[in-house]
Amino acid sequence: MKIVIIDGFTLFSDDLDWHIFEQFGEVIYYERTPADLVVERTQDAQIVLNNKVVFSEKIINQLPDLQMIGMFATGYNVIDTKATTSRNITVCNVPGYGTNSVAQHAFALLLELSNHAGKNAQSVAAGEWVSAKDWCYTRSPIIELAGKTLGIVGFGNIGQQMASIGNALGMKVIYHSRSSKKHDFAQEIGLKNLFEESDFISLNCPLTSDNQHFVNYDLLSKMKKTAFIINTSRGALIEETDLANALSEGLLAGAGLDVLSDEPPLANNPLLSAKNCIITPHNAWISFEARQRIIDVTIKNIKGFLGGNPINVV
Repeated sequence: MKIVIIDGFTLFSDDLDWHIFEQFGEVIYYERTPADLVVERTQDAQIVLNNKVVFSEKIINQLPDLQMIGMFATGYNVIDTKATTSRNITVCNVPGYGTNSVAQHAFALLLELSNHAGKNAQSVAAGEWVSAKDWCYTRSPIIELAGKTLGIVGFGNIGQQMASIGNALGMKVIYHSRSSKKHDFAQEIGLKNLFEESDFISLNCPLTSDNQHFVNYDLLSKMKKTAFIINTSRGALIEETDLANALSEGLLAGAGLDVLSDEPPLANNPLLSAKNCIITPHNAWISFEARQRIIDVTIKNIKGFLGGNPINVV
């Protein structure tokens, strides 16, 4: 059994060990793989372990020995699943590994927008408190979250964890979901009404062909001018030029983003210089604990596949 880890750097970094997969056979490890080397590096592999490398129909059809693709992620939009199905190639993902970490990061963005701890800390580091005339100050207005409305788009594991945190902070929680779900303290609501009523909106839904760029100028224009939007899901849920324009025009108060449509972003991405927009480099998922869970579940996925009972099949 030959296993190729095609892009392991972000998962393993320098604190987790990829050698654990050698229990299943020969393992070839690559930190990163450019598109023009994907076929060459996976040509005779039976299992490929992948995070963000694109496996198109053209690439898949050039890999005669491939039997399984194991995703080091929940999302699998980089895989042409029609091609894998036609070739009887099993694709497994890792659901639920980042629930706590992603929700925690989403609230870190939300709290930075409401409390500006980072901005004020930078002010102190720059010497502004030393030279201040008063004993306290803030570089931006601070917002108390209790009593504010948190709107969650997507109510899976992460969305529900967001609801729990919001409730603990005294927020009113509303949500919109593709499938109707009951919740003790969160109210289901239509998408348009959610954008109109929320003080903070968190996107926690997968990217599909149906919802790409659904957050557009028209929807953003329905938000309160004092409201904020958070995205820790997929960048392409948002029409980025529309969001940049809406921020510039003051249609909403700010945005906190961990994802963009191109990653790394293009230098001319309008959100990189947008007004009141804070961006982190897609690292909501990257806690040690979450990454260890990815490895643990991937091992179970491989064992299930080799034993003839594959799990987490997409």
